[in-house]
Parts: sequence; structure tokens; C-alpha cells
Amino acid sequence: MRIVSLIVTVKNEAAVIDGLLQSISAQTRLPDEVVISDGGSTDGTAQVVEAWGARQPFPVRVLAGPGANIAQGRNIAIRAAQGDLIASTDAGVRLAPRWLQELLVPFDESGQPPDTQHVVAGFFLPDAHTVFEVAMSAAVLPSLAEVDPQKFLPSSRSVAFTKKAWQTVGGYPESLDYCEDLVFDLALKRQFVFAFAPQAVAYFRPRGSLRAFFRQYYLYARGDGKADLWRRRHAIRYLTYCAVAPLLLALGMGQSPLWFIALGAGAVAYGFTPYRRLRSSLRRLKPTERLYALWLVPLIRVTGDIAKMAGYPVGVLWRLRHRARGSESGRFLPS
Repeated sequence: MRIVSLIVTVKNEAAVIDGLLQSISAQTRLPDEVVISDGGSTDGTAQVVEAWGARQPFPVRVLAGPGANIAQGRNIAIRAAQGDLIASTDAGVRLAPRWLQELLVPFDESGQPPDTQHVVAGFFLPDAHTVFEVAMSAAVLPSLAEVDPQKFLPSSRSVAFTKKAWQTVGGYPESLDYCEDLVFDLALKRQFVFAFAPQAVAYFRPRGSLRAFFRQYYLYARGDGKADLWRRRHAIRYLTYCAVAPLLLALGMGQSPLWFIALGAGAVAYGFTPYRRLRSSLRRLKPTERLYALWLVPLIRVTGDIAKMAGYPVGVLWRLRHRARGSESGRFLPS
């Protein structure tokens, strides 16, 4: 029988970690152990976890790793884990009761030898509490219907993999402070087949303000630049905002108003998917809140794009400087 270790990284999560801990206790299939890597909390997070762990039927270990980034923290926890199967999630999320059970189904029912299935991607859904969070969820998060199971790359808030697979790809890339789970996914994808478990859901709260969202996407894009990810996507974004949209606007003002039709068509296409996602959430909002949400969606989308365009070159410069110094951390993926 396989041993399943649930790993989590934390840092100053005392105010929000109760939801995660309670949802772990409520799992229909409990983990065989929980290993939590603490990156240097000063708010009593470790004490909260230890008090909770003392009441659980499975062992709970808190490992101190002051100053560790998320990738280092995950590697610390996995290295110390006793299980041959690793389930990963994050502090601040709430796990559906069948989350772990659903993650493990493909390992048990793949119809293949036990050592053949190595990675199972769970899913994640927003746990929106405010109108802004509802709008942000619609603006940036894919719905299940949009997911191609063959191409989906899981967040490490909802994924399971064998310890052997983790060892094979060298663990999470510790030189990255953001996008580390994406780079880890891509490394796994090159060597192993992924299964998709859409019912293994982790619920998380989206960012609650434009400022927090801007910072999040700036850091994500900086991580893309460091890891040399998604060159084409970023190039298209720069081309759209810096060339195509200004050109259409200039043509509409200086040549013919018909060019505004092309600009408007682009804007409609840009907002179609987010507004389709938002539609199902509008029913639970008040009329004034609906108008606010409708206005927020394009604002959030444009803010996210600006944040990405600001962050990506910073990451590229970091990578080029490290490459010039002969650092092995300068490039993580082949061209």
C-alpha cells in the first residue's frame, strides 16, 4: 500500500491557515502524514499547525526553513516526506472533502502497472467573497469547460506526483521565486504522462484589490522572464498594445471611422470569454454590484496586461545578467 504525504509551504499564515487545516481533517481519504515547511513565520503559524497536528490521527511535522522561497520550501518538505506519493497544496486554500481521494484515483485505477502513473493534476476554483473577487475570477481564471486535460498544467495548490518523478526532474527549481510550479510541471511533462482529476478541487481566494493583483501579475511575468517562458504570448501582448491598437485608433481618427469597428471587434473578442464566465455569477449579485462587476472585468484585464508587460523585461534582464556571469540558473527550458 502506498504512503501518501501531503506537503504544504507556509510563511506567516496564522490568520488564514485554519481553513486549510480543517479541510485536511475533513478529507474522505486522510493523508498518511502532513509535512509543512515554514519559511520563517513570525506570527505563530508553526504553533497553530502543531496544536492542530496534536489532534490528528496522522503525524504532522513542521520543518523550519527560514528564508526559503516556495520552491526551496517544497523541496525541503518532499525530501523529508516518508511517502512514495506526494500531494501538494498551499496555505490559504480550502480543499474539497474528496480532494485527496480524487487525486489518488488515477494512481489506483489507471489500468497500468503501479509505477507507470506518476503525475495527477487536480483543479482549483475561486472562493470569491467580494464583487472585486468575483470579477477578477471571471477576468483571469479558466473554467473547467475551457480546460484541455492533455495540455493542462496544474498549480501546486492541487497536484499529486510520485517522489520518483520529483527526483527524476531534480525537484522544484530553487532559483525561481515565482513560476516554479509551472517550470516543474513542464519538466515533468517532458518525461511523464499526466492524468487529470477535475473533481480534486482546491478553493482559493483571488486577490482582493487592483494593487495586489498588479503586484501578483508583475511577479508572475517577471518569473516568466527569468525562466524564459511564453516568449510568443508576451510578444503578442506587446504588439497588440504598442502597435496594433494605437494604429487602429490613429487610422480611425485620421482616415475613416470604419477603423473603429475593427478596434471595437478586437475589444469584444478580448472580453467575450471573461464576460461568459461572469454570467453565471451575476445572479447572486445585487443590481448595482452587477454593474460594478461588468465595469471591473476590462479594468482588471488591462491592469493584468500592463503588469505583465512591466514585469517580463525585468525577468529577462535578470536571466541575461545571470547567463553573462555563467550562472546555471539563467535558463530553465530549452529553446
